[in-house]
Amino acid sequence: MSEGRAAEGQEQVTVTDKRRIDPETGEVRQPSSPGPTPGGSAPGAFPGESPEEAGKAAELLGDLQRVQADFANYRKRALRDQQAAADRAKAAVVTQLLGVLDDLERARKHGDLESGPLRSVADKLDSALSGLGLTAFGAEGEDFDPLLHEAVQHEGDGADGSKPVIGTVMRQGYRLGEQVLRHALVAVVDTVAADTGEESDDKAAGSGD
Repeated sequence: MSEGRAAEGQEQVTVTDKRRIDPETGEVRQPSSPGPTPGGSAPGAFPGESPEEAGKAAELLGDLQRVQADFANYRKRALRDQQAAADRAKAAVVTQLLGVLDDLERARKHGDLESGPLRSVADKLDSALSGLGLTAFGAEGEDFDPLLHEAVQHEGDGADGSKPVIGTVMRQGYRLGEQVLRHALVAVVDTVAADTGEESDDKAAGSGD
């Protein structure tokens, strides 16, 4: 009985975890009371924490946040580099197949792809490359664009008011997404815009009056 009364009279021991970072969640704990602590502790310090300890903890917390930010930036750069490497590899493979597409285009012009097994192969290859984002450009009558077309022949003197357009396509150009894999080889013809021709006719009629 006396031992039981002694046990009841003992004060209950309370253990306070003063660690600033929760070991289970990894999150930074907030002080239990935002007000100033006894002994002149620094703002945001935990109870019983000296100003030196609070300053050191703040410094370590800042270092942790910088490391986290650096890791996030590194991860973004790594993902961008991986995507760029994948795009380069895909472009290299597709570029090697452009010669095959040229052969199939010549066969199509000669009527060799109208029927038979070669037509099925050509259709499947076109479908697969289109699914990767490959598109052809360069057609007769299109405006000449030096960023897309390479002129190997030029008809006309480039007079004022003339507009260069594609006359003949020697070889189609291709782009993969926004990347130009190969420029189109074309012959360029200078044409006169319709409005310019009308103005010339009006001037001629006016001078005749």
